[in-house]
Amino acid sequence: MTRPPLIFSAFNEFVLSHHDHGAWRRPDSRQTELNTTAFWIDLAKTLERGRFDFLFFADVLAPYDIYRGSRDAAIATGMQTPVNDPAVLIPILAHETTDLSFVLTENILQEPPYTFARKMSTLDHLSDGRVAWNIVTSFLPGAGRNLGHSGLPSHEERYGRADDYVTAVFKLWEASWEDDAVIADRARGVYADPSKVHTIDHVGPYYTVPGPHLTEPSPQRTPFLFNAAASGTGISFAGANAEVLFTSGGREQAPASVRQLRAAAVAQGRSAEDVKILGGLGVVVGSTEEEARRLDRELQETQSLESILVKLSGFWQEDLDRYPLRATVAELRASSDPGALLRTVLGTAPDASWDFERFVRWAANRHVVGTPEQIADEIDAWQDAGVDGINLQYLVSPGSFADFVDHVRPVLVERGTMRAEYTPGTAREKVTGSGPFLPESHPARRHRAALAALRRSEGAR
Repeated sequence: MTRPPLIFSAFNEFVLSHHDHGAWRRPDSRQTELNTTAFWIDLAKTLERGRFDFLFFADVLAPYDIYRGSRDAAIATGMQTPVNDPAVLIPILAHETTDLSFVLTENILQEPPYTFARKMSTLDHLSDGRVAWNIVTSFLPGAGRNLGHSGLPSHEERYGRADDYVTAVFKLWEASWEDDAVIADRARGVYADPSKVHTIDHVGPYYTVPGPHLTEPSPQRTPFLFNAAASGTGISFAGANAEVLFTSGGREQAPASVRQLRAAAVAQGRSAEDVKILGGLGVVVGSTEEEARRLDRELQETQSLESILVKLSGFWQEDLDRYPLRATVAELRASSDPGALLRTVLGTAPDASWDFERFVRWAANRHVVGTPEQIADEIDAWQDAGVDGINLQYLVSPGSFADFVDHVRPVLVERGTMRAEYTPGTAREKVTGSGPFLPESHPARRHRAALAALRRSEGAR
């Protein structure tokens, strides 16, 4: 039976080491070339050759500094430090490709909505509509400090800001310039009709943005929208705004997560089909199962335990240096030491007799190891669990992506799970099969309709 094609995204960050835990030291890695355009252009072309939908750029704005109460280990091991600005890189990669789309992660504390709206419209123009925004509120206290806050604002405040922020940028993108505002009349010397370019006069609890938007409507107007959420508030926000969401947990947890995320969209007056949901997956591919396992052992042997502890301390918001590496999971769960989040995470261990080092190495390496056919079987199982696509994580770059394109993709294309060719159009058109703009059910379109109605009523008076 031929399956419908999934969405494929390559999970990355403009860093030396994303979630690979020191693979930059390997001779087959090019990750130390992070500051060169050649490395990223080659990666983008590999992904386009493999008909990936997205090159997804995660981002952070501070070093991980919970482990041992210091940023030193993050800097020493290269764990998401140093990190460059992906917004500067995306136009270069868009110029070198024709169909691959790009996801920019930027948090709502990072810059005012007015300048951010201009940046995204510019990227959408320069990429011919192949840009998406991953909306985040940040989770690193250092990012809050670096952005002028006394630490990270509370969870409640961050989502209050996020609601106000997206409302402002949606109004700028959707409601400031009318569809026919640009005339480009050479004979009369009139580029745009001033009567069709409007202020938005946004006044919210956190942001005041009169407008108008400085950039004419881009191919998608509003960039394609991504969001990852786990809390109740976050899931509700994602249900209202995101077009692509991510499952939480592994494949076993995917069906429940998918139901919850689709229900969140419906609760916000949207259709369950208005959101696409991706599962996260890393793979090690071998021509035989034995070869794949050997490659996996070699990869894990080169990993830095300190890098793993740095990352997981940040994710779990607890200094993992507090816990003896030789203590068993059972002993830690029975003690009064772990915080609530770590205690929950410890409950996921397959074997309570594992020591803590084995547990954190397992938590950092929940990838699939096997032949191309076995990898394809796992992806089929994710599809059966209800996801619309896969966010593929590398273990060594660019090798992980090249192996997937060269060996796994042909199997997936034969099964129908991966598209043989791109469809034309913007990022939104390629993924949804509909037009380049947000559907009418999206809140951003409601802002557009409301402001248009207000202008008509004021004009009537």
